Amino acid sequence: MKGIRVETNFRNDIKLQEVGTFEFEKDTLTEWQTVNIYPNLKYQEWVGFGGAFTEAAGYTLSKMSPDKQDEMINAYFGENGINYNFCRNHINSCDFALGNYAYVEDENDKDFETFNIDRDRQYIIPMIKKAQAVSKNKIRFLASPWSPPAFMKDTKMMNRGGKLLPEYYTPWAKYIARYIKEYKKEGIDIFVLTVQNEPNATQTWDSCVYNGTEEMIFIRDHLAPVLKEEGLEDVKIMFWDHNKERVFERACETMADKDAKDAIWGVAFHWYTGDHFEALRMTKDMFPDKHLIFTEGCVEAYVMKDPIQNAERYAHDIIGDLNNGCDGFIDWNMFLDEIGGPNHVKNYCAAPIQADTTKNEIIYNPTYYYIGQFSKYIPAGSVKIGSSSFSDKVEVTAFLTPENKRVVVALNRSEDEWYFNLRDSGEVVQHTIAPRSIITLVYGD
Repeated sequence: MKGIRVETNFRNDIKLQEVGTFEFEKDTLTEWQTVNIYPNLKYQEWVGFGGAFTEAAGYTLSKMSPDKQDEMINAYFGENGINYNFCRNHINSCDFALGNYAYVEDENDKDFETFNIDRDRQYIIPMIKKAQAVSKNKIRFLASPWSPPAFMKDTKMMNRGGKLLPEYYTPWAKYIARYIKEYKKEGIDIFVLTVQNEPNATQTWDSCVYNGTEEMIFIRDHLAPVLKEEGLEDVKIMFWDHNKERVFERACETMADKDAKDAIWGVAFHWYTGDHFEALRMTKDMFPDKHLIFTEGCVEAYVMKDPIQNAERYAHDIIGDLNNGCDGFIDWNMFLDEIGGPNHVKNYCAAPIQADTTKNEIIYNPTYYYIGQFSKYIPAGSVKIGSSSFSDKVEVTAFLTPENKRVVVALNRSEDEWYFNLRDSGEVVQHTIAPRSIITLVYGD
């Protein structure tokens, strides 16, 4: 077998570059420092990689010159980009919007006659259409609400939590269905929904709280029936959309009801409370027919460290998630400005691509290249295959692509160089991985 090696190593100024080729030879009982690949041991099928089309991202993009806008879009979706194909939209406003907004503001409008997505037509939809125009893949869209309109909640506010009033469960489901239909008119097909972004948190920004039983009831008695009535039964439903430390018990609670479970396609999760890879594995083992999708993660401004550490956080989390049943990964904002905004409550964060809108300069953070080591080479439809590593100093995941190529990604977060023997199907080849670097090996017959 022959292959290519792609590397990101900032100490040597190597950024997602093909740095050489390699060829396997017969394995003669290699034992030490091996990374084993088992292509016949197959797990989940990959849905895709992507990021979020937030209003903040679209606004930032709009502030750049036309040529810079094209470069930024192509960096994710173009022929030489990092192959994004599974992306997230927000229903109504989120914290990374320019302010609170809803598609219906009049509580007396029971039939949603004033429903309109004009706000999204300013920055979000133009950004999406630019991506669709250059992408060689069909982009799948996941849509999540941060808050219903204020009048539907017990607090009468979109920010600071609160709950959806029981009398609005069905109207809110119809509102979501209307959103899907309005976006479809724009050529944007929603593939999957989550019930609520971070339903366990009362945030200073747009938020709404559900417990597991409330999410179950909303899905079973309102959202799923409304989608069916509206001819949208092909749109998938996910829940939780929050951190991994509670993903297992939340899955058990919300899918305790058979009818709700039957209506659910999968479980969405975030990373902000740590690894908890075992929790994903337990959830997958308990519900093997349900999908596990990473729907949000970023490095918040108040915890930003060494940019390479930020990138390593992504790679470490992606590898751990993929090795424990995750079948889709969606980063947070695709574009932010030089301070990590705009954000209407100043909850600033980093993004893989940031833009200095005052200087018309694009900033490619290390995160962009580290994500690209996965997303560029693991297309939708790939299948997770078996792998093992000799040490946690070399973190590894492996996939088989639709073209029958093996893709192995290896991460070294240590300050030491490591060598390893890559073993696959009776053949072996030796590689080294530099300190604080990541490599992707693509090979096959």
